[in-house]
Order: sequence, then structure tokens, then C-alpha cells
Amino acid sequence: MTTTRAWQPWKLWTSVALGVLLLADVALAVFLTEGSRQDPATLRAERDRLALQAKLLRADVERAERIRTGLPQTGKDCDAFYHQSFLDSATGYSQIESDLDAIAAQSGVKTSDLSFKTTQIKDRSVTEITINTSVDADYPAVIRFINGLERSKNFYLLDNLRLGSAGLGGLKLDLELHTYFRT
Repeated sequence: MTTTRAWQPWKLWTSVALGVLLLADVALAVFLTEGSRQDPATLRAERDRLALQAKLLRADVERAERIRTGLPQTGKDCDAFYHQSFLDSATGYSQIESDLDAIAAQSGVKTSDLSFKTTQIKDRSVTEITINTSVDADYPAVIRFINGLERSKNFYLLDNLRLGSAGLGGLKLDLELHTYFRT
């Protein structure tokens, strides 16, 4: 009688396991029959949508890999831009003055009222310099001056310009430029 009791829990566990497997089979059969009831055109459309989504995801992964491989060169390019385009704060003001004077002379304009305003930018190792100046000349000379600013080896952002009349066909242009110094 003791041997019969030893086998009874085993039979119970086996019956429970077989019952669970039977329920899983029934659930799988219901799932498969529900899936087969869909229209073949709907299934093809879903397959095509999923294929397109997979293609787009692969393209995103490839683009991310290209970006990752290009990051070292991008860092070098940013460092080169920083050192080539931003003047050193020790000599920057005189270089800006001489550059603006040279651009004005080549353009045939007269500059006046040159002023600087300094703004420290935290945690960026740069100082923003706001440059205000006035330019007197005719229209073509003003255009040559602005073009000279764009082509300068120094980095200038033309932020604001106010146009006025200087009399006898001349123009007076008040400019606000921004540049940055390395600190």
C-alpha cells in the first residue's frame, strides 16, 4: 500500500501537466484558426507593410552606422573650425578692426562708430562679441561690404541691419555683427 501512495503524486502531476499541454494545444489551435480566417489580400497588405517597415529600419541602422564611423572626423572638423574661425581673445579685437577696415577699403565704404560688447558663454570656452558699426556709401558699395563680410576668413554673423539715408543717393547702414573668441 505504501508503494501505491508513492505513485499517486506522480500520477497527479502528470495529469496536471497533460492538462496544461492540452489547454495550450487548444489555445494554439484557436489562434491558428483565427489567423487563417483573415482575407489573403489583408495578409498580403500586412506583409508588405511589415516589409516596408523592416526596410526603413534597416536604412536607419545603416545611417546610424555611417554617422558613428564619421564621428571622429566630425570632431576633428569641429576642432579645426574652432581654431581657424574663432580668434584668440588676446589679439581678436585688433584683428577684427583691421579686417573690417580692409573690407571697408576694398568695398569703398566709410565705417564709423565701431563698438564691441562682450558676453561670456559658460562651459563653452568661447566669448561672444557683439560688434556695432555704421557704414556710409552708395548701394553697390554697401553690397560689396556685406559680401566682403561673408567672404572674410574671420567668422561673422550679421544679426541686424538698419538702413537709412545719408543724403545725395547715399545710404547709412547700422550693422550688428556677432563673432566669437577662443578663451
